[in-house]
Amino acid sequence: MNEMRPVNGKDLSTTTDEWWRGAVIYQIYPRSFRDTNADGIGDLRGIADGLDYVASLGVDGIWISPFFTSPMKDFGYDVSDYCGIDPSFGDFDDFDRIIDKAHKLGLKVIIDQVYSHTSDEHDWFAASRKDRSNAKADWYVWADAKPDGSPPSNWQSVFGGSAWQWDGPRKQYYLHNFLASQPDLNVHNPEVQDALLEVTKFWLDRGVDGFRIDALNFAMHDPEFRDNPPSHAPMDAVTRPFDMQIKQFNQSHEDIPLFIERIRQTIDQYPGRFTVAEVGGPDPLSEMKAFTADGKRLDSAYNFDFLYAPKLTAPAVRRSLMQWPGEAGEGWPSWAFSNHDAPRAVTRWVSGDASHGQIARLSMLLLMALRGNPIIYQGEELGLPQGHVAFEDLQDPEAITNWPHTLGRDGARTPMPWEAKAPQAGFSNANRTWLKLDQTHAELAIDCQREDPSSMASYTRDLLAQRQALTAVVSGDLELLETPENVLAFIRTDDAGRVLCAFNLSDNPCDWAPPAEFAHAKTVANQRQVGSPDPINATMEGWSGYWAMTTGQ
Repeated sequence: MNEMRPVNGKDLSTTTDEWWRGAVIYQIYPRSFRDTNADGIGDLRGIADGLDYVASLGVDGIWISPFFTSPMKDFGYDVSDYCGIDPSFGDFDDFDRIIDKAHKLGLKVIIDQVYSHTSDEHDWFAASRKDRSNAKADWYVWADAKPDGSPPSNWQSVFGGSAWQWDGPRKQYYLHNFLASQPDLNVHNPEVQDALLEVTKFWLDRGVDGFRIDALNFAMHDPEFRDNPPSHAPMDAVTRPFDMQIKQFNQSHEDIPLFIERIRQTIDQYPGRFTVAEVGGPDPLSEMKAFTADGKRLDSAYNFDFLYAPKLTAPAVRRSLMQWPGEAGEGWPSWAFSNHDAPRAVTRWVSGDASHGQIARLSMLLLMALRGNPIIYQGEELGLPQGHVAFEDLQDPEAITNWPHTLGRDGARTPMPWEAKAPQAGFSNANRTWLKLDQTHAELAIDCQREDPSSMASYTRDLLAQRQALTAVVSGDLELLETPENVLAFIRTDDAGRVLCAFNLSDNPCDWAPPAEFAHAKTVANQRQVGSPDPINATMEGWSGYWAMTTGQ
């Protein structure tokens, strides 16, 4: 494929450097990005058509959520053919067009890999469930019932209820940490690992630049099927039985890093590729560190520190940053405030007199300042709030099960607004889309914001350009500063200079004097605009922030 210098000014044509270190990744949820065949579902052609817009933001790469062959009971995370493209999204010609166009625009392409489970419609599972002696009998997690007929253990599914499903043909239970239609692979089995690594090579040969690995800490279970202990979580914090257990035995097995080393050995045959793991759970740090240790496992990992946080607070951000000090052998962190699984951050974090627009800009300013890889979820750069989805229009099985106690995932998956005055805001020409468009989103459509210098999209574009010019913010060290409780401040440093990043994450003004070296510094960005060289104000207003540089830099 022909490569060219990208529009965002960062040369990504080389395949041998660590292009990903500090790269900004834009997540695309295909069903909701853009529909080109009027069936109400976003597709691969829509992604290709939208790449010019994505590249214009100044991001370094895209992450495309699953588009593989699937019955879509969990909207693509239930894969029935790892090496196939679901017809609702298009075909391989459409995918190859994405790879080619993205690379010409200087964008890397990362795709999901789901190694922990498949759909129950996968050929592997169809073979496995036939009997207990076939060639794939041990490719999934099967166990006999207890003498009283109850499941092998007390493990609970993420989506509610037992994680075990009785199967008549096998006269056994199979494990499903998610939907009953998503049986867990037995990744302890070397043959299963081999098959998954062949999938990895298939997509690498197809030209992808890396993978986001879904639910990786669910990939292996305790072979003894021991019961999980209770979490003793207070009932007001519980929305499902899953929350009532410490997930000691159904996930996070100590052998997962050994499988990750096999993944790394495979990916290292293709220089310049990037891997990032999703690591969920209430205490994921040790797994994140293990999954990314010593340069022989994955490059990066992110968790749910911010994805489900009901508030944005300085102490919470400080704790997260302290966990990644940059020690020898440590992996590289990634950060996401919103994604397809979590209610949009701007809705969760709006507070007091702060507007949605103010919180949207401040959170973007913060996300871009963190040491690691920022991941922008589609629409985050527009300031989209959580979409309203009526109960009768819900598609997400988790949202339906837990209604009305959670915001659910559908509100973060509503169609992307492209043209304010077009039908379906330019997302689709269909009369009905898979999820209804939130009409308030049309007012924030791309065409309204693209040329407006005061828009959230323009702010994002200007901020990414400013960040790209400040190598210390892209990949430099981070030094936390002593501050009042509600203020977060740190200095990003590399050989080219030092940048002060400060944030008041509260409703109230706060006095804070920066270090002496920044006493006469000028801001290069704040929560209102980018590029205005203003002096630092010793009193930070509520929900405000800035990046600043000394005049000598």
